[in-house]
Amino acid sequence: MEQKKHYSGLTDAQVLKSQEEYGSNLLTPPVKTPLWKLFIEKFADPIVRILLIAALLSLGISFIHNEYAETIGIFCAIFLATGVSFWFEMDANKKFDILNQVNDDIMIKVYRNGNITEVPRKDIVVGDIVLLETGEEVPADGELLEAISLQIDESCLTGELMIDKTTNPDDFDKDATYPSNWVMRGTKVLDGHGIMEVKQVGDQTQYGQVAQKSTEINEEETPLNVQLNGLAQFIGVIGFALAILTFSALFIKDLIQNPISLGQLGLLGAAILGLIIALSKVWIPILYDAFDLAGKKKSIPASVSKKGWFTWFIYGMIVFIVCCAIGYPFGVNALQTDAWISIETANRVLQYFMIAVTLIVVAVPEGLPMSVTLSLALSMRRMLQTNNLVRKMHACETMGATTVICTDKTGTLTQNQMQVHQTNFYGLTASQSLDDSEESNLVKEGIAVNSTAFLDYTDPQKVKSLGNPTEAALLLWLHKNNIEYTLLRENALVIEQLTFTTERKYMATLVHSPLLKEKILYVKGAPEIVLSKCREIKTFEGYQPINEYRKQIEKQLLDYQNQAMRTLGFAYKIIEDTSNASIQELVESGLTFLGIVAISDPVRTDVPDAVAECLNAGIDVKIVTGDTPGTAKEIARQIGTWKPEDNEENIITGIDFEALPDDVAFERVKKLKVMCRARPTDKQRLVQLLQQGGAIVAVTGDGTNDAPALNHAHVGLSMGSGTSVAKEASDITLLDDSFKSIATAVMWGRSLYQNIQRFLLFQLTINVVALIIVFLGSLLGHELPLTVTQMLWVNLIMDTFAAGALASLPPNKDVMKDKPRRNNDFIITRAMRSNILFVGISFVILLLGLLFIFPTDVNGNISRYDLSCFFTIFVMLQFWNLFNAKAFATGKSAFNGLTHDGGFLSVALIILIGQILIVSFGGDVFRTEPISLKDWGIIIGGTSIVLWIGEIIRLIKRK
Repeated sequence: MEQKKHYSGLTDAQVLKSQEEYGSNLLTPPVKTPLWKLFIEKFADPIVRILLIAALLSLGISFIHNEYAETIGIFCAIFLATGVSFWFEMDANKKFDILNQVNDDIMIKVYRNGNITEVPRKDIVVGDIVLLETGEEVPADGELLEAISLQIDESCLTGELMIDKTTNPDDFDKDATYPSNWVMRGTKVLDGHGIMEVKQVGDQTQYGQVAQKSTEINEEETPLNVQLNGLAQFIGVIGFALAILTFSALFIKDLIQNPISLGQLGLLGAAILGLIIALSKVWIPILYDAFDLAGKKKSIPASVSKKGWFTWFIYGMIVFIVCCAIGYPFGVNALQTDAWISIETANRVLQYFMIAVTLIVVAVPEGLPMSVTLSLALSMRRMLQTNNLVRKMHACETMGATTVICTDKTGTLTQNQMQVHQTNFYGLTASQSLDDSEESNLVKEGIAVNSTAFLDYTDPQKVKSLGNPTEAALLLWLHKNNIEYTLLRENALVIEQLTFTTERKYMATLVHSPLLKEKILYVKGAPEIVLSKCREIKTFEGYQPINEYRKQIEKQLLDYQNQAMRTLGFAYKIIEDTSNASIQELVESGLTFLGIVAISDPVRTDVPDAVAECLNAGIDVKIVTGDTPGTAKEIARQIGTWKPEDNEENIITGIDFEALPDDVAFERVKKLKVMCRARPTDKQRLVQLLQQGGAIVAVTGDGTNDAPALNHAHVGLSMGSGTSVAKEASDITLLDDSFKSIATAVMWGRSLYQNIQRFLLFQLTINVVALIIVFLGSLLGHELPLTVTQMLWVNLIMDTFAAGALASLPPNKDVMKDKPRRNNDFIITRAMRSNILFVGISFVILLLGLLFIFPTDVNGNISRYDLSCFFTIFVMLQFWNLFNAKAFATGKSAFNGLTHDGGFLSVALIILIGQILIVSFGGDVFRTEPISLKDWGIIIGGTSIVLWIGEIIRLIKRK
């Protein structure tokens, strides 16, 4: 009889040599856009282009007047805004690159240094001996050394969904695309298991040669982003309309105060018309946004969307030249200097244009998408620290709206530390001790060879289980009894094997046994299935008819299952050497029952509290498991979802669920708390019926067969210990497999939504104040209350620093006391709208009052010192309102947890220090001059009343 080969694998030295010779198992990523090109792309933003035009016109005026301060300020603001945007995008790309590397960190079981261990996929090298199991992805290209009932999904390479693999040359398929003893990277093991020797890694694999854009992440637009885009459209249209109104009013006012000739007006009109045509790519999209908001959606003309900026600039020049030509017969010669307005007038018109541009910059919340992305990115990073690896960014937000969680039992609700609680092998003594008797040998060899699990002995003090945890628990039981399973497994020659599937519910292995010198079929699986195939039972007294022990066995099984324990039945059959029957035929009848094993997997200690937290938050928790009704119900009772008053309406088996008509099932799922003996199709149907009822469903899954349900759910949650197929189909991977992490993800999702609302509250308040102040101030006064550069600084606070401050706030545990938000709720709530209008108008009244209080000179202009104080008061009002925004909707003081909000405090400090530096050293660039310490104290203390009023209101509400 042939003895199975013992694999030692590569040594550490051989691994290093192989890496040097053949390279690593990493795919070369697609060519990235150079950083300089990414930075240039930031200038493609229409608003930035307008600012550049304004800055260039200002530069022209500066050459004449020899005053460059404000021009330098505008250019600095442009480069600062584009630089910040570029930095955030570059940082996000780095995070996504790290996320893309997750697949390369998937652990692969290999033989190394004579031991079975796990290494990241990226560390696989040519020559490695790799173990392949059902549900796993092949890590590299290689030749099979062993193949037991192995079937591979090669659809990613050949389109073939199921290919039989074998090491027997007689069974090779000559018509197959790839050799029958060859497996390739990216393909998936559908059934069976095997051992391969790696022959090609990384770019040399077939997958590596055909892979394109393998590291791209496909982001889908979320309901939140749809809401925010609509809000941005509305604010943009309002800002643009106000900008046109402001420019027109200031221009007409200037014409009245400083009249010019009709010819000069005509040439100025021609220049403005040419500029309007040149900027068509800016204002036409905003005009179409207005149509969209009015419910008359129209497509932007192709001439605008497809033609470039330079083309429209040429069109603007042509229109200008044509207008000048038309004026020539009327005595207006554009080539004569006196036909044009004076430099002073041109400077004033440019100022009005820049005010209009500034109003657009302030009004258009171009930082809104960035703030959402920043919030999501920060949440992704922080959720990773709480064992939630977010693979798809939208999942952060969607988890907060979840109304139903369909959860697995094993590993998610329980510890996934399977251990043998009790064995009942009826041929052994009462102590169940193992020796060299025939009965013991049948038990030992049956457990060792009829298994796909392994043990990692790298740390002798803590032997680690690899593979199926239930099977590993049996191997650990052998290990505790000082039985070396690897020797038993390697010495027994496997002839044929049926791997465990959810349909079969058992595993069978046909071997030549060196211990019993016989050909033996070992079977283990669901006890009721195994029992049904048995004729007799092997007891300590000898062989007995199975029917005499059936009731005793069923009572023991029920006792174990009522304690939420997993049970396995064991049987065997001695096969004649002359038998030609297939393993499927052999297993159907005539087996001898060996006994049962109870395996416990205790409920995680933190799960009952986490489930209670979800239930209190209005989230329904449903257990979907393949276990028996008794086991599933007991676990539901232990975690707190199954109550004494619950009845049969609250639990159903997969088979009974399948038999229900859709209309009956639709009503039943609302009351359902437990689905047991569930199959993948049952889980998928449950998810779809819940969604039809308007539920936002999160689903957990760890197996390849869970992929359909994970795909159909709003949020798919895979287990860190699950198959790569399940992880690929999911949105979030729970690294610790715990339900507690799901509850944490819900809290993060709700807190994220709340943080975005806080940012909107803060930003829209500034928008209201800034727009009204600049509009009314420029119409009522002789000098602008806020300059272009000052407004750009305020805009930078709004779009960048505030986004960072509010997005970095830690999650608020109190959100779990609220019910889930409706999916169609608008992000601007009634409370937010009232707050924005009340606070905004209060600030406007205060600031306009200051403009009238400040003394003026003979020309009616306010001194630069007072304007510096006005600018500082404006910023400090927003500064203190940032603290109110932090406390919004929490019902707590703005000082609550402030010492732990390092990110928020850092940003608040940056704003304060930035304002001090700008006022002290801004000079002509920001039209400021240093303010005395006394006035700084008065301004900071006086404006802080905004915070104290907010604190008083919050205190009254708490009372």
